[in-house]
Amino acid sequence: MKISVIGGGPGGLYFALLTKKAKPDWEIEVFEQNRADDTFGFGVVFSDDTLDEFLSRDHESYELIRDEFAYWDDIIIKYKGEEVRCGGNGFAGCSRLNLLKVLQNRCSDLGVKITYGARIDASTLEDDFADSDMILACDGIGSSIREQYKEYFDPSITVKSNRFTWMGSTRKVDDFTYFFKDTEHGPICAHTYQYEEGTSTWVFEMSNECWEAFEFEEFDEQGSADKLEKIFAEELEGHNLIINRSMWRQFPRIYCNNWYHKNIAILGDAKASAHFSIGSGSKLAMECAISLSDAVVEHGENSIEKAFKQYVAERETPAQILQHNADVSLAWFEHMDRSWDMDLMQFAAVVMCRSKSITYDNLILRDPEFVKKMDDAWYERYYQQSGYDYRESRPTPMFTKFKLGEMELRNRVVMSPMAQYSADEDGNLTDWHLVHYGGAARGGMGLMNVEMTCPSPEARISLGCPGMWTDEHEAGWKRIVDFVHENTKTKICMQLGHAGRKGSTQLGWETPDHPIKDQGKNWDLLSASSMEFLDGISDMPKEMNRDDMDKVIADFKQATVRADRAGFDMIEMHAAHGYLLASFLSPLTNVRDDEYGGSIENRMRFPLEVFAAMREVWPANKPMSVRISASDWKEGGITEEDTFAIANAFRDAGVDLIDVSAGQTVPDQKPVYGRMFQVGFAEAIRNVPRVATMAVGAITEPAQVNTILHTRRADLVAIGRPHLWNPFFTREAAAWYGVDLPDNDWEKQYLSGKQQAYSLKEKARAQQLEWQQKAKPSSHK
Repeated sequence: MKISVIGGGPGGLYFALLTKKAKPDWEIEVFEQNRADDTFGFGVVFSDDTLDEFLSRDHESYELIRDEFAYWDDIIIKYKGEEVRCGGNGFAGCSRLNLLKVLQNRCSDLGVKITYGARIDASTLEDDFADSDMILACDGIGSSIREQYKEYFDPSITVKSNRFTWMGSTRKVDDFTYFFKDTEHGPICAHTYQYEEGTSTWVFEMSNECWEAFEFEEFDEQGSADKLEKIFAEELEGHNLIINRSMWRQFPRIYCNNWYHKNIAILGDAKASAHFSIGSGSKLAMECAISLSDAVVEHGENSIEKAFKQYVAERETPAQILQHNADVSLAWFEHMDRSWDMDLMQFAAVVMCRSKSITYDNLILRDPEFVKKMDDAWYERYYQQSGYDYRESRPTPMFTKFKLGEMELRNRVVMSPMAQYSADEDGNLTDWHLVHYGGAARGGMGLMNVEMTCPSPEARISLGCPGMWTDEHEAGWKRIVDFVHENTKTKICMQLGHAGRKGSTQLGWETPDHPIKDQGKNWDLLSASSMEFLDGISDMPKEMNRDDMDKVIADFKQATVRADRAGFDMIEMHAAHGYLLASFLSPLTNVRDDEYGGSIENRMRFPLEVFAAMREVWPANKPMSVRISASDWKEGGITEEDTFAIANAFRDAGVDLIDVSAGQTVPDQKPVYGRMFQVGFAEAIRNVPRVATMAVGAITEPAQVNTILHTRRADLVAIGRPHLWNPFFTREAAAWYGVDLPDNDWEKQYLSGKQQAYSLKEKARAQQLEWQQKAKPSSHK
């Protein structure tokens, strides 16, 4: 084969050397627009795990690179005159120039031809390389090839808000150190690490507002260095900053939805960028290079398309996960001022866990002493705030009590409302509900939300949805509430909602969101505006008038009274997921031109009227929450500023908690899934409007619950699907952590199982920690 590699960065060079090593008779040439000794930037970072991969693939290049490493195990966080270190991280830094030289020399030794100073015209690429069997585009973040073939590579490019610049210094940095600097114009972070003897990398990052206030100039490298030397004079300890193409930039978040076209594949920053805060740009490029090389070696001579498909299949998901972690980390640095009121240890916990890839349990594995300090600070802070004293018992944040109004929860775990579609066609509960909710309440969670319950027949999603508009409904719910109260310590919350334009549909396990098959059983729909949910499939809803609004308000009000009589401890108004009240909040579904449409203040008006009517008849000592969708996952939808306005308005109206979900507003939404994928929305509301929040969305492990609470992303954590297959999630977590819960926290009928649960889980945890320690990548220091 003949392979032409356009771009001589780490990814392109590593692909070339691995492929040439495996296929010495293939003709492989690298075309690099810069000279051999040109480089921009300073150091690059690799983890022990990545170094293990490099070692296994090409021992010779690994040995050459290893000699260049500056190695560190600790991360140091310096914040407001204090510092703390977290060990067990295992990273190495080396000069980008030296890394390129090692890879260049290794390529040359193997017979890869490298042409420097070669500027490739993307518009004539296929003609210029017509005799190449494969062309690899790795021409960097500003890729001209990606632009030329954007119709095929389908790139998504978003320029983020923060400003940053890469500089160096002769100031020695013993470990990877974050210097968080408090300035008159806002926080600035210096990401610093040693990458070779006598030289360290200093990446300065700040908000655009801070950058403008300091009057930095984009291309004035020396002027910027002079200003930063004054700002960070204490941290630089008399050393100067070194510049090398150190212009100010805003990070371009790039992802190509397709990775090949014809015989052209794309790699490195040209394909997907990863924010420098998790040090993964070179890692991502080189790991993708390994996979692509393997695929081309295996299939290239027979089918280059088959090779490319294998490359995509192997690397698409890992690349998306890594980029998602980088995106979350990037987002935290864009809003680091939201954590600026924290004490050292909480701030350090946020820094360490910001990307969601590191959790509470991961930190215990890395540095138990760091976690002890983190816990000490959390328990002391919570004692000062709440009067609950856990400084001696230390049950983990997950198992601390929490008060909403006068309701006290025994822990922070909540069972999410999950539709059961098991009521009869008149909205009456069945034995399924008693068994489901009664059984789940024994699982030890602090609060259990029942499924969305409807205040009128036409408010239902389906004929299987429960109601709260008759005495029989009320009695059915009272039976369940009484069972929960008489037999468990779990509190129970009713969620009231109106399906709006998403109503009159089939059961969840049939064809969701489609009208009921028996047309005679469908009912008329209401919404903020006359817009059908599924074009050409759903029935067209009526745009609500004043009479409709008054009826809906009256329906919610009577259902709230019934919920109180049934004995519910809490009530939640459902204003999310594209249902009736949510249809008013989102600009995608509310196009009214009256006082209920337009600005967010107008769009909130009707949901606030419903909430006020509920609050009026709901006892003052019982808490109320509201569920909102903080994003529609579609351009033109609800914004963060909208959610802040909504949270503030409901707080002023008497809400005790915002239950923060997202999406399901429109069928063509494009969510960004991943573990804890909606937690950032709860975190923003918790830290800006400062309203108590509940986090939801792909939270599946106790470690994630403790991480969310430790880092002030939410006050309560709602878990949905895991509770469907394991209602004893909370009990298992208590046993896992060895939390010494009193016997009366368990139902007396199950007490005989408690000791065994703790014994088995304690052994399982000890075994897992041992396995994890053994599985940790070896240190390359």
